[in-house]
Amino acid sequence: MRTEPQVTACRPDPQIAALAGWLADPVRPTDFPRLTLRWRNQRHAATVGLDGLDDAAWLDHFGRFAPLPGNLPQPLALRYHGHQFRVYNPELGDGRGFLFAQLRDGTGRLLDLGTKGSGQTPWSREGDGRLTLKGGMREVLATEMLEALGVYTSKTFSLIETHEELWRGDEPSPTRSAVLVRLSHGHIRIGSFQRLAALEEADHLAALVDYCLAQFPGPPPPPGAPGRDEPAVVLLHQAVERLADMAAGYVAAGFVHGVLNTDNMNITGESFDYGPWRWLPGWEPGFTAAYFDHQGLYCFARQAEAIRWNLGQLAIALRLLAEAPPLIAALERFEPLYLAALNRRVLWRWGIERHDGDARPEAGMELLAAAGTAMREAGLSPDAFFHAHRGGRGAQGALATALAAYRPVAGALDHPLWAEPAPPSLVIEQVEALWAAIAEHDDWAPLAAMTARIRQLGEALGAPPPPAGLVAQSCN
Repeated sequence: MRTEPQVTACRPDPQIAALAGWLADPVRPTDFPRLTLRWRNQRHAATVGLDGLDDAAWLDHFGRFAPLPGNLPQPLALRYHGHQFRVYNPELGDGRGFLFAQLRDGTGRLLDLGTKGSGQTPWSREGDGRLTLKGGMREVLATEMLEALGVYTSKTFSLIETHEELWRGDEPSPTRSAVLVRLSHGHIRIGSFQRLAALEEADHLAALVDYCLAQFPGPPPPPGAPGRDEPAVVLLHQAVERLADMAAGYVAAGFVHGVLNTDNMNITGESFDYGPWRWLPGWEPGFTAAYFDHQGLYCFARQAEAIRWNLGQLAIALRLLAEAPPLIAALERFEPLYLAALNRRVLWRWGIERHDGDARPEAGMELLAAAGTAMREAGLSPDAFFHAHRGGRGAQGALATALAAYRPVAGALDHPLWAEPAPPSLVIEQVEALWAAIAEHDDWAPLAAMTARIRQLGEALGAPPPPAGLVAQSCN
């Protein structure tokens, strides 16, 4: 999970090129009017050997998209299908982004540099292929906070203002424009498999499974699992483990993604593709992030259900390669893996452990229920609650009773952040205040200060608990 980024030399390795003929379309980036660098992630640039680029070279590669040496000669817009709010859509694909480059990090993992807002592609439909600057700023905040809270997430690598006026129906227009670059451990989505299955391209589907197993290695299925030597079954087991942990990470973080469609599910288990996300202002299970989610399909408390449903669609796609029983057996692991991960993550964020070492998920769920009741009674957000009660401090009444079986972990309160009156928070009012400083005064200092505080929170929390049986994800 999260570790200090390792400085490494740049090692290009465009493995995706072997699949590009049937997985993607070559595209040309947009020629933007003017470029101004607004966000540069030096912390993670070091992981792929690009921290030594000066600002001019940075703009050239991540604003004009001049190819990196030894990498893809032309960007690739990936093809995929997907269920959007559980309605199948075969007209999807990278409509305002592309895969720009692939590099190895300091541990040898293959990482992708992909874009958002880089212009139209064959899959843009009626979209303009652009990104608002506010949307880019929000993605910086989301990825920084989720990384601090231990969620395995894509990293916002670069944000460059492109000085076009954009018209959007859901915010004051014209508004400012930007192009964003993400660093991710792959951009292969559940929707990528759905497309190949729908087109009955069994050979290509098998090749994509092999690519994922080679480039995103994980543990084998548990002993005795049916079909545990079949590549498609192995891949589904790994996806179930990774996405169960991601779902638990959302709940422990008090985070609502907003649009958990199958085309927004990365096979690596990384959280990515941030649109109308929100952090909970209070413990509200039915809280939704997307104004268009009228049925609450992706509300806070239903996120695990949505992710499990999406994995079911992956299993259906893989039926072209494997029989149903071993795929069903892999899916049935989701709930116990999710509950175990939720238990670990809640205790980690709280900074507590049981006296008796009882790690049963049931015990953790009882504690989380008590925490939810305490948050509602006190009117606290999860951020404020976990900060106020770090290590079990300050608990009263029913919450104190629930915590009787727990104790602070060693060093739970050592970091000076825990002595501050409140933690960094990204409730909507705070996000809007950060954007107002930029929109009204072109003042980026509050955003810089917030990201510094968020990284301090990550230092205070330390490395999150590794998912049981999973290979550590060094990019986080």
